[in-house]
Amino acid sequence: MLLKDKTAIVTGAARGVAKGVATAFVKAGASVLIVDREVELGEATAAELAAFGPVHFMPVDLANRDALPGIVDHAVQLFGRLDILVNAAQASVQLPLVDTSIEAMNIAFDTGFWPTFLLMKAAFPHLVETRGCVINFGSGAGIQGMPTQASYGAAKEAIRSLSKTAAVEWGEHGVRVNMICPFALSPGVENWRKHFPEAYDGQISKVPLRRIGDPETDIGASAVFLASSLAAYVTGQTLMVDGGQVRTF
Repeated sequence: MLLKDKTAIVTGAARGVAKGVATAFVKAGASVLIVDREVELGEATAAELAAFGPVHFMPVDLANRDALPGIVDHAVQLFGRLDILVNAAQASVQLPLVDTSIEAMNIAFDTGFWPTFLLMKAAFPHLVETRGCVINFGSGAGIQGMPTQASYGAAKEAIRSLSKTAAVEWGEHGVRVNMICPFALSPGVENWRKHFPEAYDGQISKVPLRRIGDPETDIGASAVFLASSLAAYVTGQTLMVDGGQVRTF
């Protein structure tokens, strides 16, 4: 129970990797507020995870900037405190760079970068009180560069830069900020595997551990570590939870 008595916000947690994080958190003892624009899926996920501990769902379109401070307020009203903020939500359009429009860039930044920035600002005073932490999600697509990932990679690297600044500025307040870059079996990857099995198998063959990550037991477990006292001296880091695809040492 590494997160016993801790409280968390996890964005985009109705499905996929973020759902895996929320699942790992509640099983580790945390109370979790799931935030997602998918109402039916979000409610189903909250009902599913309620068997393990306190989980609530808040339907919010993260592209609506005016609604973002209310997420933090709602979490504090529910739980009385805020210990952990996980910014995992992200949407994007996959296009070659020359075909990427301003609209496509706006989709990536409106669903990923701006919510991360504004939720971090809203959460900061509460995280100071609890000496809490932020876990933001990046991608190897941003670090290494990948075809058709111009908007997605740009938004993710903007989030990583923001996270490094926050880690430096917020450290004196006891607030830690780290990144996770995952490779996991999300709904998008499942769809890719279904329609392009040869490309999927080719990508897996490039993973040193020769498998794709599990959203809960691989990505979620790593997030639990970063959010727990075991990582009390870890901040400003990008943790590659991708089976060894991106090697940073």
